[in-house]
Amino acid sequence: MLNVVLFFLATSLVLYVILAGADFGAGIVELFSTKSNQALTKKTIYRVMGPVWEANHIWIIILIVILWVGFPDFYNVLVVYLHIPLTLVLLGITMRGVAFVFRHYDAYKDKSQILYDWLFRISSLLTPIFLGMTAGSMLSGKLVITDSYEQYTFYDLFIAPWLNGFSILVGFFFAALCAFLTSILLIGESDSTNRKIYVRKSKYATLMVIGLGFLVLCYGFINDIVFITDFIKNPYTIVLIILSALLILPLLQSIKQATKVLSRTLAGLQVILILFAAMFAHFPYLIIASNTEMSILETVAPEAVIKVLGITLIMGGLVILPGLFHLLKSFKMIKVLES
Repeated sequence: MLNVVLFFLATSLVLYVILAGADFGAGIVELFSTKSNQALTKKTIYRVMGPVWEANHIWIIILIVILWVGFPDFYNVLVVYLHIPLTLVLLGITMRGVAFVFRHYDAYKDKSQILYDWLFRISSLLTPIFLGMTAGSMLSGKLVITDSYEQYTFYDLFIAPWLNGFSILVGFFFAALCAFLTSILLIGESDSTNRKIYVRKSKYATLMVIGLGFLVLCYGFINDIVFITDFIKNPYTIVLIILSALLILPLLQSIKQATKVLSRTLAGLQVILILFAAMFAHFPYLIIASNTEMSILETVAPEAVIKVLGITLIMGGLVILPGLFHLLKSFKMIKVLES
């Protein structure tokens, strides 16, 4: 049953990065657009993502619940030592949601709409950056896991692990990945007149992801970060990265040709390959601290708890997945009828 729980954990992570990542990327793409293109992107985003954007965050809820129930010690380290970036993430998600709703449904139209627009765009950029910084801090080797808090300063325990060069680069890499997903998504949601705008943005976002990914590897290698050295040496990771590299040319070609299904499929595969390469690089030690390495498999809850959790996840999956599929299909049909 542990394998079932781990499967749902990995699946929730992948789906959250892809679906919520495209959500975050909507604000990033809008932020880095000209004034006329901002209006176009805003309208397109609302039409495409408006009905389903809240559903995308169900995956982080499932992810948190799995860690909390199935891997309590692992969860405890995250919420204690990384409570600052995680709080900023939650604040960003909240402010972004508020701005998204009020800029469309505020009954009184005045200059406050400008505030809502900028709040949506800035929070869409900062939230994935802090998410990426949180992930980077788990692997940077800067964490200090200890019971003797008096030996360290507040900065050493709760600031330095996430506010460092490696974590910041990972944060910007994830933000670029979000913009990459959204740009490619919007190619297939635009008419022939405006499609070239998102084709161009998709090319830029792809190059940005490649460039920032290379910077993360170089920075980690130069600074002897354990995760990066293991990443480079791990044969499974090397295979996944080679596959990812081989897909870049067909991805760029599909973007150039504005092929809706193929470009989205290749973009999704790129994200999956990147995530699994990162997970395999140092699995099961998913927290690399300065004084220890923490295996997620060493923090497993009692067998009875895992059994109940696994059964619950299976039953929940049988309900949630068809429901989400129906949601997406229903609003897709509505869009077709409206057009």
